[in-house]
Amino acid sequence: MSHHDGENVGTSADSGYDDFVILLDDDGNHIGTAPRATVHSQHTPRHLAFSCHVLDVGGRVLVTRRALTKVAWPGVWTNTCCGHPRVGETIIDAAVRRTHQELGLDLDPRRMRVVLPDFSYRATDSGGIVEDEFCPVVVARLSLPEELVELNPDPDEVEEVAWVGWQDMYDLARSMPALLSPWAVEQMLEFGPDLPVVR
Repeated sequence: MSHHDGENVGTSADSGYDDFVILLDDDGNHIGTAPRATVHSQHTPRHLAFSCHVLDVGGRVLVTRRALTKVAWPGVWTNTCCGHPRVGETIIDAAVRRTHQELGLDLDPRRMRVVLPDFSYRATDSGGIVEDEFCPVVVARLSLPEELVELNPDPDEVEEVAWVGWQDMYDLARSMPALLSPWAVEQMLEFGPDLPVVR
């Protein structure tokens, strides 16, 4: 089964799978599902996720501070949005859905692209919670400047938001990585200092 470039990640979009994550083997094959609410622990199994970076028309990136009530990496600054595709949902559709749920921001799939289709990482936070994700990375480009972008963050997910220059974000990932989530640091270092191209 292919997860790349927005392909379907399962066979059914049945709402019964809304609160389940897709488990993967070491080769990225779908081997089952697990409840999202309980999958993250000190022994988190490998599973499918995504990360999304939203850019305004001028190329500034929207970053978020994770809610203080989050199980993993509470209060840490990170990329715009992260989440888990549902069974049968593309990476792009999952990013559209979660960005709306977390930030009240509606993205246009035509202005989105999977730019790091094979990104994966494993990390442990200070409380011992493990993330182990195959995590394609999406970049979305808005048609508005940051001052015209209306946001409505969900306080259960997002503590704060900020717009920062891409170069500033890259420099922060290089010089002070402890201030960001480990996946955001790895993604920024893979991107480099130049803006990803999204048409």
